[in-house]
Amino acid sequence: MNEQDQKIIPHHKNKHTDDLIDHYWGSINYISSLIKASEIKAGLILSFYGILLNFIYLSAELVVHLAQEHLVVAIFCGLWLCCTVASIYYSIRCFIPRIEAKYDPNIFFFRDVISKFGGITDFAKMFFEISSDEDRLFEQLGQQIFILSTIASYKFMNVNLSLRLLAVGLLLCVVLSTLVLVLS
Repeated sequence: MNEQDQKIIPHHKNKHTDDLIDHYWGSINYISSLIKASEIKAGLILSFYGILLNFIYLSAELVVHLAQEHLVVAIFCGLWLCCTVASIYYSIRCFIPRIEAKYDPNIFFFRDVISKFGGITDFAKMFFEISSDEDRLFEQLGQQIFILSTIASYKFMNVNLSLRLLAVGLLLCVVLSTLVLVLS
């Protein structure tokens, strides 16, 4: 046996590797779709506020006048405004990526691709090296699933808070509208 033959290590592929890769990528795609869904919901909430605030602007003069004369109207206006501002804030937070935890460099995480693996050639070599080693590849895919799940959880937490505040704000808006009708 010559020296070159001794360096070639036979690769024993796990017979379930293709199924595992499909499972990992399916999980990544599913979590990515959850992230998109949370952003769509946040966008719809913001669009709704755009329409609602336009209608409120049209009747603002009357409401301000009544708020100056009746403390209860001023209180409901203040509560509604607080709920609305907070709801809009949480919807906007859904679009702002925040990953504060420190993770190992990952070939599937966009920020790491450009910042942790050197230039394009170094990254391409590392990507090939990790992709050729099943254990490292599955570790990297599993880490990416975890990172994406963290992002999805954060986004859905913000969207849920926004929706709850929207519901409270709508209830306050109905009560305020009733007060305005009764007092005007």
